[in-house]
Amino acid sequence: MDDTPYNCAMADPQKLQRPPFTPRHWPMWLALAVMVVGARLPWPLQRALGRLIGRLAPALAPSRRRAAETNLALCLPEMPAEQRRQLLADSFDALGVGLFEFARAWWGSVAPMRRQVRIEGLEHLQALRDAGRGVLMVSGHFMTLEMCGRLMCDHVPLAGMYRRHRSPVFEWAVKRGRLRYAVHMYTNEEIRGAVRHLKQGGFLWYAPDQDMRGKDTVFAPFFGVPAATITATHQLARLTGCAVVPFFHRREGGRYVLRVAPPLNDFPSQDPVQDSARVNAAIEAMVREAPAQYLWIHRRFKRQPEGRGKLYD
Repeated sequence: MDDTPYNCAMADPQKLQRPPFTPRHWPMWLALAVMVVGARLPWPLQRALGRLIGRLAPALAPSRRRAAETNLALCLPEMPAEQRRQLLADSFDALGVGLFEFARAWWGSVAPMRRQVRIEGLEHLQALRDAGRGVLMVSGHFMTLEMCGRLMCDHVPLAGMYRRHRSPVFEWAVKRGRLRYAVHMYTNEEIRGAVRHLKQGGFLWYAPDQDMRGKDTVFAPFFGVPAATITATHQLARLTGCAVVPFFHRREGGRYVLRVAPPLNDFPSQDPVQDSARVNAAIEAMVREAPAQYLWIHRRFKRQPEGRGKLYD
């Protein structure tokens, strides 16, 4: 594929209907204003401020800190306790920096990131594109998610799938920001649109590693622990015949590394549990490559098979 960046966005973010500026929405509008200002700060300053926020966050959000501690103990029991504590601190540092990465991806310039990005495996996407086959790019919830999604859009016309936000202001802001570079954004309720996109040979990116609390979930292992996992990867591949491609991404210092793996072989099978376990295994491999950059604060194992006790307080 050509390495020259291009803007693959097709939808016009300016046409989105903006929520009213009412007192009920003022706190969210204020938060967005802070993010917009933060998005325009120099990248070295953003990283320094992000690490500062990360060091304050465990004290400001103790329930999330405990959730992260529980997740690390469940997923990495072989790791010495002192090493897990350091990983916890590093993950909050990455969380703080990630806030600025999100803001910059939506409202700032990514020119500094483009100068320091390494992308591997684009030949897999090119082969699938030449064959006219749809591609479902599967990743996990890493703090580099938004920035690396925007950087990948320099090379392929990528659409995204996401869960609708409760706040109409934040929903508008997220969609407007992402439509600066994505060809389309589908909510997890807009399955028909996503299916049509894939059948037409489109590229669709989403992260299925959170408990969506929908009916189409199964329990599949994630780091050896049963995790409620949506079967959307299996279903979309079955309905469209698309290829399922793991998409790895991480930050190394000031540089981003994006890697596209070969498509999963013999996917989908007839068994949604087996397919969901394969997807979880691919995401687990991503986490092991960059554990500090994973979103450990999510209560990934909150729902458990009948008979298991509560894992989070």
